[in-house]
Amino acid sequence: MTAHRVSTLRSAIICTVAYAAMFVLANHAPAADTPPQVRRPNVLFLLADDQRADAIHVLGNAAIQTPTLDRLARSGLVLTNAYCMGSDMSAVCFPSRSMLLSGLSLFHLKHKTGGYAVRYGVNWPKTFREAGYETYHHGKRQNGPTGIYHDFEHEKFLVDDTAERLSGRPGKEIADAAVTFLKTRSKTRPFFAYLAFGNPHDPRVVIREYRDRYDEQKLPLPTNYLPLHPFDNGAMTTRDEQLAAWPRTEAEIRKHLTDYYGVITHLDEQIGRILQALDESGENANTIVIFSSDHGLAIGSHGLMGKQNLYEHSMKSPLIFSGPGIRTGRSEAFVYLYDIFPTVCELVGIHPPAGIDGRSFAPVLTGKSTTAREAIFLAFMDVQRAVRHGDWKLIRYPQVNVTQLFNLRADPNEIHDLSEAHPEITGRLWKQLEELQSVNGDTLPLVVKNPKDRAVTTEHLREQARQSDRRR
Repeated sequence: MTAHRVSTLRSAIICTVAYAAMFVLANHAPAADTPPQVRRPNVLFLLADDQRADAIHVLGNAAIQTPTLDRLARSGLVLTNAYCMGSDMSAVCFPSRSMLLSGLSLFHLKHKTGGYAVRYGVNWPKTFREAGYETYHHGKRQNGPTGIYHDFEHEKFLVDDTAERLSGRPGKEIADAAVTFLKTRSKTRPFFAYLAFGNPHDPRVVIREYRDRYDEQKLPLPTNYLPLHPFDNGAMTTRDEQLAAWPRTEAEIRKHLTDYYGVITHLDEQIGRILQALDESGENANTIVIFSSDHGLAIGSHGLMGKQNLYEHSMKSPLIFSGPGIRTGRSEAFVYLYDIFPTVCELVGIHPPAGIDGRSFAPVLTGKSTTAREAIFLAFMDVQRAVRHGDWKLIRYPQVNVTQLFNLRADPNEIHDLSEAHPEITGRLWKQLEELQSVNGDTLPLVVKNPKDRAVTTEHLREQARQSDRRR
């Protein structure tokens, strides 16, 4: 047989096989409106506002009641070192949520040129919508990246953020709508639902039944409670810090904590209603459920009330993943909240978009790895910078030339400053902090020639607050 005939015969065989394959596919392909037998998992993301990482009972807080979140934590993986990277403004929730949904780090956000309505060419809802997901958002309107929210297929907001917080039923408005969505939606596509609650952010009001679950007179104070912060951190009289008088009294902090815990317990119940609706829809087994918060809150810790600081209680967020393929237990891997976007992409089989700063920690969730990032870099405006590496954390306050060093393994509440006792570790972390500043495009000097007075007095704080009020 000649070479020409062999080639002709080979071509004929290939064509025959190809046409046969096309015939089989044409006669066995599903109808256009028939969902595939195996499809990508749904994603249900539950995001609280101002909920500390330690404000969940099963994670070690015996004082608070969170039965729904306790069950969720037991069913999945708890990441105990998840951080909001910080903020370039007092309203920490805005850049935090912008980072979360864009996958960009703090110093790469665009809101300084476009405000709340700035659009991002790449973002989480747009990526999932283009991949065939039904995308649903319902959350507070204030201090959120509304430009990104426009890319959700279903874009819903609270009717009135403040009114919802004053209603006594925190979380109910969003939960009611979410339950309806889960019960009535077509199941031809997977869904990505992002429920961004406005609680437990102040004002904190909850019906008496939930507040009365806590004995205000006996509620434990934070281990690191102080009447005053020991020095000026550069954000001593922000709006949040004026929610309680100086010095912070034990009675005042217990009152705030009672409101805070009561609101969280009611929110926990609303989350339970959503998860029950998910279960009744028959889609629970194919849904990744995520719970987190945009950041934490001081509420008496270190003599502070707000989140305008880089202590663990303010920059660390609770983070729970539960669902198909996700292991159970706890992980100490270092992650940022803006790493969640590419992580979920990988979990559902979508290639994470190029050009974002987030890094997938999916291998941590599936048990293939125990680590994610080597270190955590934190920043608050031009007054605070921090780095965490291993058990050690360094916080620098450039305006007053103050440095703190904590061993978080031995001192998780950041009570004992070891910067003078361990100059070699302080120096090593200082160098790492400078390196991470460079990597992130942060040009803030860590030392100033003429530092401000670091002393803090009640009279000085009150006068600063009065001046701030007059400027507003």
